[in-house]
Amino acid sequence: MRFVYRVFARITGGFAARIGRLLFKSLWSRIDHEDPPGPTALDASLAKVVAGAALEAATMAGVAAVVERATASAFSYLFGAPLEPKEKKKQPE
Repeated sequence: MRFVYRVFARITGGFAARIGRLLFKSLWSRIDHEDPPGPTALDASLAKVVAGAALEAATMAGVAAVVERATASAFSYLFGAPLEPKEKKKQPE
């Protein structure tokens, strides 16, 4: 079942990346009318570069968490297999 979940998660992960990029561009367009500056853009201020990178990271992480959670819930509902993390065996000292 883990293999099936991994395939399922990769497909939804691709959708999450696209949604995250679109959401970030939408949010950034409300802040500035230009594209977000890259880290090597010498004509942009440091604050603008850092703000763009932080907003992009937060947006992508938030969307990824929501999609991953929805994927796990949908998989569990569809296949009746709960996805619980495997516990690591404790090694004797």
